[in-house]
Amino acid sequence: MSRTDLPGFAEDHGFDLGALPYTGRVLLESLLRSGDPERAAVLGKRLAAGEEPGLEMEFRPARILVQDYTGIPLLVDLAALRDRVAVPGRVNPALPIDVVVDHSVQTDWAGRPDALGLNEALEMSRNQERYAFLKWAEGAFDGLRVIPPGRGIVHQVNLERLATVVAEGADGTLFPDTVIGTDSHTTMVNGLGVLGWGVGGLEAEAQMLGLAQPLRVPAIVGVRLTGAVSPGTSPTDVVLGLTKRLREENVRALMLEFTGPGVAALSAPDRCTIANMAPEYGAMSAFFPVDEETLDYLRRTGRTEAAVARVRDYCRTQRLLRDGPEPVFGRTIDFDLGRVGPSLAGPSRPDQRISLGELPSSFEALLSGEVRGEAGILDGDLVIAAITSCTSTSNPKAMLAAGLLARRAVERGLNVPAHVKTSLSPGSRAVTRYLEDSGLLPDLEKLGFHVAGYGCMTCNGGSGPLNPGVGEAVDRAGLTVAAVLSGNRNFESRVHSQVRAGYLASPALVVALALAGTVRADLENEPLGTDPDGAPVHLRDLWPHSGELQQLEDEFITPEVFAQDEAPGAAWQAITASDGEMFAWDESSTYIRPPVYVDPAPALASMTGARALLALGDDISTDHISPVGAIPAGSPAGRHLAEREVRDFNSYGSRRGNHEVMARGAFSNPRLRNHLVGDGDSGGTTLHLPSGERLPVFEAAERYAADGTPLVVLAGHSYGMGSSRDWAAKGPWLLGVRAVLAESFERIHRANLCAMGILPLLLPQGWAALGLTGHEEFALDLDRMRETGEVRVTAGGKDFTVRTDVPSAGEWDVLLAGGTLPFLLQRLRAEGEAGR
Repeated sequence: MSRTDLPGFAEDHGFDLGALPYTGRVLLESLLRSGDPERAAVLGKRLAAGEEPGLEMEFRPARILVQDYTGIPLLVDLAALRDRVAVPGRVNPALPIDVVVDHSVQTDWAGRPDALGLNEALEMSRNQERYAFLKWAEGAFDGLRVIPPGRGIVHQVNLERLATVVAEGADGTLFPDTVIGTDSHTTMVNGLGVLGWGVGGLEAEAQMLGLAQPLRVPAIVGVRLTGAVSPGTSPTDVVLGLTKRLREENVRALMLEFTGPGVAALSAPDRCTIANMAPEYGAMSAFFPVDEETLDYLRRTGRTEAAVARVRDYCRTQRLLRDGPEPVFGRTIDFDLGRVGPSLAGPSRPDQRISLGELPSSFEALLSGEVRGEAGILDGDLVIAAITSCTSTSNPKAMLAAGLLARRAVERGLNVPAHVKTSLSPGSRAVTRYLEDSGLLPDLEKLGFHVAGYGCMTCNGGSGPLNPGVGEAVDRAGLTVAAVLSGNRNFESRVHSQVRAGYLASPALVVALALAGTVRADLENEPLGTDPDGAPVHLRDLWPHSGELQQLEDEFITPEVFAQDEAPGAAWQAITASDGEMFAWDESSTYIRPPVYVDPAPALASMTGARALLALGDDISTDHISPVGAIPAGSPAGRHLAEREVRDFNSYGSRRGNHEVMARGAFSNPRLRNHLVGDGDSGGTTLHLPSGERLPVFEAAERYAADGTPLVVLAGHSYGMGSSRDWAAKGPWLLGVRAVLAESFERIHRANLCAMGILPLLLPQGWAALGLTGHEEFALDLDRMRETGEVRVTAGGKDFTVRTDVPSAGEWDVLLAGGTLPFLLQRLRAEGEAGR
């Protein structure tokens, strides 16, 4: 018996492997491969009995996946570590790393045939420095591969090209393909039976340098699917229904596994759409075990029959192939696929699922007043309609449905109003190929859905300017306008700083709403428009039939569509990069700067006289904390760049290699509500205390730093929801924040805080309910926090106890070292001393 033989190990240790969730079987194999049979036996027995795992383990993924917005700052950090280590070769990836460049292209041009070429040219001109740095990194670091811009969105590229489902080591050993990604939607590949989740860049850096990820194995919850999806219901409708339900079930930071008879009724792309939005329902992972449908997907996307056979044979031998009785779960959530109907989510969170008929009332609740207008633009008008994001563009059924609806709309003579900015941003070039082959792309183009680029684009906030005259009208009258996208997030101001109402919908509904031109329309009962004869045209008149979609899939979704591989574009090939092990920093660069948070900081110690930099409410997202979109000229970051004679500020996301810009951007989202300055939008400002002067957050933090005042942040439920961006922790650290007191934290952001040496503390109830206003001075007793898991807080004459939210010993080690980078630096220097 080999040491990773799961059936043999289970038999030897007296537990039923078939009772284990498949997620647990993958973790079990990881423990055995790492040489930890004792923990493996404990995990197996507990899971087989339906018990909560309750143990810590070291998880070592097969590979690491990053995108450019998170990958470039990660590599900047590693370059800085190399500067401080006597032997640079020791700062080198121990795992294969793929960097997919997909976040930097923006939708500056849309609705015209040349939009793709114009946007790609702008991307290359704006990002020469960043891309030259990536080219240097690819040459300097072992095992690092860069997928150039224009190839597609990271998670869709992962599904279609990178995921192997079963990995092969250098010695020929086979083991499950597992992945850690510096993007929260890394979970998408769970739909193919590849276990993976998102982490911050700092966590990934530790794993890249050979450390395991400390993992306190959470409960593995079964989501039992029954029934079948009704005709006319899209994969997006299913995931929006699940997101609402699972948020209500509070699955935050848990591992989910989909089980039950309904799983067989879902295609692999449907499963991946569901797994993609795990961060939106709060789960750590959302696993679908490997089965025959998984194998068919690998064939359909151009994998060789030998590769498919390897997956089938290995999974069958290791009992990782879904068959037999359902596993045992300590908790099971039932969900009937047959009860799902057409829907949207909005206007500001992915879990705000509504039916089509509820769309007008959801907007009215946000508006809370009479509809106003300016220059022909009204409150509730749709100004952005984007078919975008790997969530939906990875699903051929969803994309073909959008094309069919567009064809019927064109046949009926419908048009999209001029105020709607339309765009199509496929997650891979395969999408364009099958839309062209099926003849549906011209119909989408006639409605303005021309291909604008192959990247996240609008989904990530790279939506570009609104159509001419629209943005000016919105600002003059303070209008509340809307966007709809086929993505996964719709937090306020994420899609566009001038858009308050954001809705998530299937690609077909994106086309339908673009035709209506407003979110004040009841899509169930009101017509989308009238044909040239004056007859009303309803959504039901255009909606595709499931039989048509299946016929198109069978004919046009072929291995040849996915097997084609394009050479990097000439603009990418023309970029020159420095060589050598050490990066040559350019002191004049406004994109790539040596970070200041690598060296050890003063140890985290008890605080007195601390102040709250901000007092925030519930559902504060990482977009609120560290915006990703355009940099306003009048902001501290904009003024900083203007002083350096920069004309094109680009975006916060593109400037993540420059801590001086990013520190100035922290908490600058215009829709952030900081209760220190009132209950409305604070515009990135706060009160400096005790002076009471209202200042931009960065300037207030500078004043506190000059006075030696420690800083904390107060917040409510679900602090840090959204993406994995570690800049939502790096930025506050640079402002001087050393603790966040919140009612609850989202999983990835909580880990990122620890990775930056910021202490996450759990309030027993809301800070206002505790009688706090945020104006108090705070004292935090941290002397015995690791031993007791508690911190005593004094504020404004009130004393109360808070719990630390640091679940593992490994995270305590990192936190108390001042963060991941100081921890790694100390380790590397110690290894160097030991090797002398």
